[in-house]
Amino acid sequence: MISVARTMHDIEITAENLQEEKYRLEAQRQALERELAAVVAHLGSVRTVLGVLRDLIQVAPATATAQGTRGVAGMPRPETPRAPAASARPQRGRTSATTSRPGVGDDAGQGRYGRLTEQILEYVAAAGTGVRARDVAAALGRDTDSGSINAVRSTLDRLVATSRVQRAGRGLYLAEPS
Repeated sequence: MISVARTMHDIEITAENLQEEKYRLEAQRQALERELAAVVAHLGSVRTVLGVLRDLIQVAPATATAQGTRGVAGMPRPETPRAPAASARPQRGRTSATTSRPGVGDDAGQGRYGRLTEQILEYVAAAGTGVRARDVAAALGRDTDSGSINAVRSTLDRLVATSRVQRAGRGLYLAEPS
C-alpha cells in the first residue's frame, strides 16, 4: 500500500515541474511574439519595396520609349503595347504606401534601411577581420532580439550577393578589398 506522504510528495514534485514548464512556455511565447513582430515588419518593408519596384517597372518602359527603341545593353526591345507615358509616371503629391512612409521615396536623407546598410559596411570595413552578424548587430545596438539580428544577417547576405562584402568562412563576413 502506498503511503499518503509519498503520494503528496509526488503531487508536489509534479506541480513544481508544471510550474517550471509554464514559465518556460510563457518565455518562449513572448520570444515568438517578438520574432513574429519583426517578421511582420520585415514583410511590410518587402511589400513596400516590391511596390516601388513595380512603379519603376511601369516607369522604365515609358522612359526607354522616350530614349529610343534600344533596350537593355543595346539589344532591340520587343514591341509591346504600353499605356501613355504620362499616366505611367508617378504623380507629385501622391500619397500611396510607397511615398507616405518616412525614408521611402525621399531623397532628403536616406531611409532607415539605407542607413543600416551603410553602418554595416562601415563597421565591417573598420573591423579588418571576419565578423559575425551577431557582433555587427551588437556594435550597432541592434542585438535586442533575434529579429533585429536577422535583419543585420539578411543585410550582410544581400551585401555578399552584390559583392560589397565577402564571406570569410561560415558565418563570417569581411569587407571587400579596395
